[in-house]
Amino acid sequence: MATQYHRRETKPMMRVRVVCEGQTEETFIQEVLKIPLAYQAIYLEPCLISTSINSKGGALNYDRVKKFIINSLKQDKSLLVTTFFDLYALDKRFPGLEESQKINDTYQKTHFIETALKDDICSDYNEASQRFFPYIQPYEFEGLLFSEIAKLTALNSEWSRVLEKLQLIRKEFESPEHINDSYETRPSKRISDALLQTGLSYRKTTHGPLAIQSIGLDKLCDECKHFAGWFQQLVQLGTV
Repeated sequence: MATQYHRRETKPMMRVRVVCEGQTEETFIQEVLKIPLAYQAIYLEPCLISTSINSKGGALNYDRVKKFIINSLKQDKSLLVTTFFDLYALDKRFPGLEESQKINDTYQKTHFIETALKDDICSDYNEASQRFFPYIQPYEFEGLLFSEIAKLTALNSEWSRVLEKLQLIRKEFESPEHINDSYETRPSKRISDALLQTGLSYRKTTHGPLAIQSIGLDKLCDECKHFAGWFQQLVQLGTV
């Protein structure tokens, strides 16, 4: 899918706070999505939830997530809020998560949880219905890297040794978003294990966003249906 960006000179910026799971997702929003969406008069604000006095991101306790989202919406009535959370290892208290385990289709499962999450937020704050649209990535951010895994291995000459192995993993699945979610088979574990064979470690906050920048949004959207739907939802805000 070709993506064209044209700056809208007269349209005021629409602000969208993206509540991110961790620093990798925050960097991805900041370095990959923010600029192209600015051309659609959409200003993304990636942010992490404080988990302690000195820490942010990770350990997505649902009560903390819910409070943060509702407070964000209440404090600024012009703000829209979305999320960027991994389906893998999502807090078991997230609405719909337990029921979703009965659903085999990856996209139906993720949509079910997103709908339940929105319904739960709206049940406590009705005004969220028009300003909150959750996004959950199946199954991990690293799944996106399998859209064109050669862009990751190109970051280090030694990594070319395991390119074929990673490409074979991709071929096993319908899409990068279907690479599954157990501890041993989640995308980040597969990448880390393969790259360790070269004696070099995968650093997700550095290598992940760099590879995604090289892959590009068009390729991501071609390969990852669920991500593409969310990205187009963001783009279409510029037409409202």
